[in-house]
Amino acid sequence: MAVRIEGWARAFLERPQVFGTLATLSADGWPLQAVVWFGLRGDDLLVNSAMGRRWPGNLLREPRCSLVVEQGYEWVGVRAVAEALSDQAEAQADIAALARRYHADEPEKAEQLIRDRFERQERVSFLLHPQVVTEHRD
Repeated sequence: MAVRIEGWARAFLERPQVFGTLATLSADGWPLQAVVWFGLRGDDLLVNSAMGRRWPGNLLREPRCSLVVEQGYEWVGVRAVAEALSDQAEAQADIAALARRYHADEPEKAEQLIRDRFERQERVSFLLHPQVVTEHRD
């Protein structure tokens, strides 16, 4: 059953330009970690990738994952179940929104990335439905 992201954890995850480290399970059982852009969509976390990378393939095969976001000694960890959103128009809109979030201070760079890189790629988005949220405040 999914849980809500509230209070300090929500405020922490809404901070601009912080990166997440996503952990997925490879087919051989070993964990794989990747640094990702993310955003909140309601109580879910949204991540997006170009198809062909290892971590999206892992999530398509095994949707259990975790994401940790840290700044120094403060962090939020989320254990989640991923839901793939493979509609290309939606995936492109998601990566554009993430590019604009992560390059809010350089809007021209965001638009260049969208136009010159992301629009040329097959993309996939995932909603990470939180099952457990852990927070650590120092």
